[in-house]
Amino acid sequence: QVQLVESGGGLVQAGDSLTLSCAATGDTFNSYSMAWFRQDPGKEREFVAFISRSGGSTNYVNSVKDRFAISRDGAKNTVYLRMNSLRPEDTAVYFCAATGSVSLEIRPGQYDFWGQGTQVTVSS
Repeated sequence: QVQLVESGGGLVQAGDSLTLSCAATGDTFNSYSMAWFRQDPGKEREFVAFISRSGGSTNYVNSVKDRFAISRDGAKNTVYLRMNSLRPEDTAVYFCAATGSVSLEIRPGQYDFWGQGTQVTVSS
């Protein structure tokens, strides 16, 4: 079992930056690949970024490539999402999630544990 708690969301203007954090407790953090998803009301949950167990492999949805960066700190049991050049279309609730998969996984159903989400709102 892994418990995930996100933080760092907020209201920002277009072009600003934010860093989201996801603190993990419980089972061995380094046993899991981690990802960030986001969801707007009435829409499906969307994959945003993935990082492998070791942190050596990352992947992003095309819309955030070159703007967002996912990272993890094994000593702090925390995964981060650095978001630069934010746009109004980035507005959503952002969730972190953990999976036992060792390779890239973008399907929400393949993730075993989820945080409660943190709201990011980008004004134009």
